[in-house]
Amino acid sequence: MITFKHVEKKYPDGFTALKDINFEIQEGELVALIGPSGCGKTTTMRMVNRLTEPTSGQILINGEDISKIDPVQLRRNIGYVIQQIGLLPHMTIEDNITLVPRLKGWDKERYVNKVDELLNMVGLDPETYKSRFPSDLSGGQQQRVGVIRALAAEPPIILMDEPFSALDPISREQLQDELVQLQENIKKTIVFVTHDMDEAIKIADRIAIMKDGEIIQFDTPDRILRHPINEFVRGFIGEERLDAEKNSAPAAEDLMIKKVITARPLKGLAQALKMMKTYKVDSLLVTDHNRFLGIATIEDVEKNYHDEEKTLQDIMRKDFETVNSDTPYTDVAAIFASGAASIPVLSGEKLVGLITKSTMMRGLAGMKTAPGEGGNIHEG
Repeated sequence: MITFKHVEKKYPDGFTALKDINFEIQEGELVALIGPSGCGKTTTMRMVNRLTEPTSGQILINGEDISKIDPVQLRRNIGYVIQQIGLLPHMTIEDNITLVPRLKGWDKERYVNKVDELLNMVGLDPETYKSRFPSDLSGGQQQRVGVIRALAAEPPIILMDEPFSALDPISREQLQDELVQLQENIKKTIVFVTHDMDEAIKIADRIAIMKDGEIIQFDTPDRILRHPINEFVRGFIGEERLDAEKNSAPAAEDLMIKKVITARPLKGLAQALKMMKTYKVDSLLVTDHNRFLGIATIEDVEKNYHDEEKTLQDIMRKDFETVNSDTPYTDVAAIFASGAASIPVLSGEKLVGLITKSTMMRGLAGMKTAPGEGGNIHEG
């Protein structure tokens, strides 16, 4: 899909920003470019849509040399999401989203329908939001619009330049989760620049770790975690970056926490172990498009860690009980009495929360029902 062949970037003052960059990104793959400031990750990404031109080497998209493509035409077929969001303040949300489709000559019915489809995709009601202006939206809502604006003209490639780094930790984690779920549905080819290793591990199919204009290691998150190529990569992985507080997710009104740490079934075990350590949890709830599949405990991950081919779907446990959000306390207590460590809370097949013994006790401490009467578990 995207191929870099011996790409270099030198500036007139003699500074070399990129040195002999070679890689290939497959169609439908999300690749994260990561490294310290000045390592060349943004320069590499900007070369894909010719916002930065290489000094030497060749960049191909689907086998075609992009230096032979008109830059304007090239950019209209590549989505672009930046940290500053870049919504035009004088345009409504609908006009912002449809800007490129209108430039490409889409008929009105097609791009109007696309607006509704995309806003619904990120949980923003079209009738409520499409006539508003960017200043009427929160930062997280604006960034959601920035993401779907990049999708509006149905480009095969999307470039994302640290799109979530200016957001608060909760909004950032929510958008990371939404991007992972969105990518499962749309399967675009995404180049994602980040400075946060935890973010890269969470969202990427492969990670390119860069330093001083060179790619030091380019591999799957699992293999990078298992086999860091040198001390620089080991040190980079080991840094605790931002958001250590993410694990203090908001609790429900009574017994349930709504914000739980989930992972996709095909996550490798090294990735799973890293997530557990990052979020300070001893298990991951395995989901697919929010459909609850199973639980992977730290004991199961460590027991099978030596097998590099195994993923969470191979080791997750399915022999446990679940409850609905309206299940009475007495039923919940009975499940814990039988030896359960935690209880997933479902709405249909969708995971909506988790009850542990500690969250149950905190919830009970605030309940007004008398001992033994039982209460309800609600979302809050």
